[in-house]
Amino acid sequence: MKIYPIEAGNFKLDGGAMFGVVPKTIWNKTNPADENNLIDIAARCMLIEDGNRLILIDTGMGNKQSEKFFGYYSLWGSHSLDKSLAKYGFHRDDVTDVFMTHLHFDHCGGSVNWNSDKTGYEVAFKNATFWTNENHWEWATKPNAREKASFLSENILPMQESRQLNFIKKPEGDYGISKEMDFGIFYVDGHTEKMMLPHIQYQGKTIVFCADLIPTAGHLPLPYVMGYDTRPLLTLPEKSKFLHSAVENNYYLWLEHDAHNEIITVENTEKGIRLKEVFRCEHILT
Repeated sequence: MKIYPIEAGNFKLDGGAMFGVVPKTIWNKTNPADENNLIDIAARCMLIEDGNRLILIDTGMGNKQSEKFFGYYSLWGSHSLDKSLAKYGFHRDDVTDVFMTHLHFDHCGGSVNWNSDKTGYEVAFKNATFWTNENHWEWATKPNAREKASFLSENILPMQESRQLNFIKKPEGDYGISKEMDFGIFYVDGHTEKMMLPHIQYQGKTIVFCADLIPTAGHLPLPYVMGYDTRPLLTLPEKSKFLHSAVENNYYLWLEHDAHNEIITVENTEKGIRLKEVFRCEHILT
């Protein structure tokens, strides 16, 4: 097995929304905001090469939305999904599986493109099976008013229409090995219904793709919960359980949205569970 970081593009989000009730004077120390109160955000996806399978975890926000739409997110940097795949000698057509932690636009938008004449949409990975879970699919395709702007039908429905969509069968309990993916999945419901965090065994380490449970290293303290979470009081115990497991099992936490810290470990301190070490992907994966 080999793992590669796939940088699908950087953007910015409102710091207040990213840290909920935490005052700016506190979160600004770890995630400094610009003059518009925006903080740097990454879309750091993961590519797993395992035998004849090439599994991509999340796909970023893609490039098919309007200029007005992208204007809200202040895109920056030169990263793209295609350039990142090419860096490791791969092309979209090589991907056999696209695993989506959840279907918010910044996690699955790159799964679907315009067709050649921009009259409709087509899946961006023509040879891949797309994976979500049935509970989350139902939640995303019949969205509540709070999340409706994050679940864009053009990002989601073409996967089903192409007949390339499959559902992960949820293992018993909160955590278990997925038969479909051959890695562990931790399910959480605070951010959105049945978000999936993959646990991958790699070279004697457990790497956990944290998605939006811990978007950046600045979100480690328990009360630092995003304003985007639909059930913040559920995020708290989910986050506590996960972080205690991360300490006990020495997990390496893959931060999807932290533009400056790629992989971290955590430890117990007198203030609670906090940052232990920061690693670049290349130092852990090679």
